[in-house]
Amino acid sequence: MPLYKTLTPNSQTTVKIWKITESYEALLQTLTLRDESMRRVLGMKSELHQRGFLSVRHLLAEFGYTDADLYYDENGKPHLKDGKFISITHSFTFSGVIVSDTVVGIDIEKQRQKIGVIAHKFIGYEFDYLVSSAEDYINKLTVIWCIKESLYKLFATPGMLFREHFLVIPFMVKDEETIAWIDYNDKKYRYETRFFEFEGFTCAYVC
Repeated sequence: MPLYKTLTPNSQTTVKIWKITESYEALLQTLTLRDESMRRVLGMKSELHQRGFLSVRHLLAEFGYTDADLYYDENGKPHLKDGKFISITHSFTFSGVIVSDTVVGIDIEKQRQKIGVIAHKFIGYEFDYLVSSAEDYINKLTVIWCIKESLYKLFATPGMLFREHFLVIPFMVKDEETIAWIDYNDKKYRYETRFFEFEGFTCAYVC
């Protein structure tokens, strides 16, 4: 069972990352899934997505939960029946789960050059400090995307836009932390964010 990394950013919060090396059959073999979850898996066209979904259930088990302990609200946000807060992510061969006593969000993304093509869609203020010719430009874009995706998962409010409502203050990739803000409906919310890179991927989480 390739639990890749466990982080405890504070006494109330734990992050677990899974490296998906098993086959679909191997991941499914030891799991007990609700009928609804099984239908979701069988309805996925990509085996990569199926393996991601199943690996998240293995991460739940690492926290002491089962598939039956997880449910989703009308906005697609996951919840745990015991009242703790959870956020889920998977990208290619990695998945991640964060569980906390407070509201949280997490995202993992593969670092790819093509993020530069869509940067204008999710970045506004950040262009003031980003340098497109810099060696770490793609890395920073990926960090910003992960942070904003984590904020979106945390807030779970339809209508929020990455470019207009979220901003990430300047940071160095080596610092592995920064501050992010949500500016929405004339209210401002400040969040401490953390991030790290591994094997060509970036993970960010907000709590």
